[in-house]
Amino acid sequence: MSKEPHFTHHSELSPVAVRDLRGGDPVVLRAWRRQDAVGPARPRPDGVGEARPDSARADRTETAQRRERVAELTADLQRVKAEYDNYRKRVHRDRLAIREIAVVNVLTGLLPVLDVVEEARRRDDVSGAAAVISDVLEERLAALGLRAVGAAGELFDPHTHEAITYLASGAARESVCTEVLRHGYQVGDHLLRPAQVAVTGPTPAA
Repeated sequence: MSKEPHFTHHSELSPVAVRDLRGGDPVVLRAWRRQDAVGPARPRPDGVGEARPDSARADRTETAQRRERVAELTADLQRVKAEYDNYRKRVHRDRLAIREIAVVNVLTGLLPVLDVVEEARRRDDVSGAAAVISDVLEERLAALGLRAVGAAGELFDPHTHEAITYLASGAARESVCTEVLRHGYQVGDHLLRPAQVAVTGPTPAA
């Protein structure tokens, strides 16, 4: 009666003897367990799945290059934005300057009309429809920024006044406009023309 093979818990199984009934030598068969089923995983010869130092270094270099590129693009964007803001401000200033020049040219051409209105009022020759027209004209011109220059009692300023007559007075300590012969006009910082005035001031030194 033959015995059945006994399997142990070791990695190597018990040998099995096969006897030839014809009288030959027995043949011993040995069985082995698969080492890769229960043993530790062996590293693959090609190194797949392992982190290589060269690969990690390349990743860090690529990340640094991307950050530098982002910084360059950000600087370019900020520079373009600053240039655009400066351009927009310059265009705004140019538009205001062009508008002011146009207003100056128009108002300069209307100064003779204002002189006629002023002379008519001085003679008390403005009434009825003429008075209404003159009032509306002055109102509209004031809305455009036109401002009269020169008034009796002001200190004489050679930048805005033109002295037509000068009366010396020993009691005067400063030169004062005593009479406005013709008003001057100004728009913003542009003096269209100075006011013609009569001035009373100190006696000039000999």
